[in-house]
Amino acid sequence: MFAPKLIFSTFLLVTTAAGITAAAYPSTYGEESCGLSAAAADLVPLRRELYDDGRIYDISHRYTPEMPAFDSVDGVGQFLWLPNSMKNGSIANNSEMKIPTHTGTHVDAPGHVFDHYFDAGFDVDTLDLAVLNGPALLVDVPRDKNITAEVMRSLHIPKGVRRVLFRTLNTDRGLMFKKEFDSSYVGFMKDGAQWLVDNTDIKLIGIDYLSAAAYDDLIPSHLVLLKGREIILVEGLKLDEVPAGIYNVHCLPLRLLGAEGSPIRCILVKQ
Repeated sequence: MFAPKLIFSTFLLVTTAAGITAAAYPSTYGEESCGLSAAAADLVPLRRELYDDGRIYDISHRYTPEMPAFDSVDGVGQFLWLPNSMKNGSIANNSEMKIPTHTGTHVDAPGHVFDHYFDAGFDVDTLDLAVLNGPALLVDVPRDKNITAEVMRSLHIPKGVRRVLFRTLNTDRGLMFKKEFDSSYVGFMKDGAQWLVDNTDIKLIGIDYLSAAAYDDLIPSHLVLLKGREIILVEGLKLDEVPAGIYNVHCLPLRLLGAEGSPIRCILVKQ
């Protein structure tokens, strides 16, 4: 769903998202351009998905203008500008970012679908970091259906497991790498969400597209999962080429006072 815009600046920008252009900054880092200084021409930044000899998986998507936006055929579009550029005489590079808070890999707070929670202040700054960090189970969901009560039963997730990342057909189809939003993505149906709430100890749900709730049960499933203010939804995870199993997950949202969602950086660490 569309969300308020997030605006903030970064000082001394090191990397930019691919494809973003501006008069002051004609191309992306790592691309050949006449705008690059001689000193930068031979520098090639290393972009990684794995760290520490494969022990750490980055399961956050890189933000680019081509990544999907909810219910949009045009993708995110330009979201990063460089109003203050050293090439134009500024003492430092200083970028500005304007983007919906539910873009890319992100987290939902209870105020996302409950207006009284929003008014009461249940924003991303109130989310429990103890839930967002700790042992987690990465499971593969049957590829031919949404996450229903039947599917949840079939996964046999043990009691006591508090964090589960659900890898679905969304990953196989590469939906997070396609600009046009696809409403046929896999997510929780209402009965699957209710079964999870009633029969498991899960408090962190991670999923591999822009919504944990299936499009046909978009609001009903969100309401079930967020009503108790105990479950945190992390959406838009990058779970390709990560073996199923048990990891330590670490997810940190921005401390955005008053925001019902936030971009989030998530990693998995082998135990």
